[in-house]
Amino acid sequence: MTIHFNYNKKQVIQGLRYHFFTRPEIKFLIIIINVFALLSAGLFYFKKIQPISFLIFSLLWLVLMVVIWSVLPASIYRRAHTFKDEFSVDFKDDGLTLSNDRGSKKWEWNLFSNFLETPYFFHLYFDARSFFLIPKDAFKDIPDMQSARSLLKEHIKQ
Repeated sequence: MTIHFNYNKKQVIQGLRYHFFTRPEIKFLIIIINVFALLSAGLFYFKKIQPISFLIFSLLWLVLMVVIWSVLPASIYRRAHTFKDEFSVDFKDDGLTLSNDRGSKKWEWNLFSNFLETPYFFHLYFDARSFFLIPKDAFKDIPDMQSARSLLKEHIKQ
């Protein structure tokens, strides 16, 4: 099965957000910041700390969320020329081939470490930081998307 696609900016930004929020280090950072923010709120309520401490932790939480939610995805989208190209992906039992007007690259299924399905994309990961996105709206219909999903589940170990 072969699909052809180019990327929609809003969908890519949302897909990158999913990527960042699934990273263990980002999850850990968010948990730590939330614990400190809640702790500072409690201590502020019981008048154990000054208002400036509560304000600092609240601002830290806000800055972290803005960076992860907006700044990181937008900067990656701007820097990556990949999202401006038009691609073809050919799904086969022995792997997949990604092609554009500059060339093509074939990957066997065992080169992928895992995949993640989000509302707009299939994220195919080579390792924790290297991946590419296959838009779901590139498939002609639901049965094509379901056959691609089952091919991914069959060949890429979770």
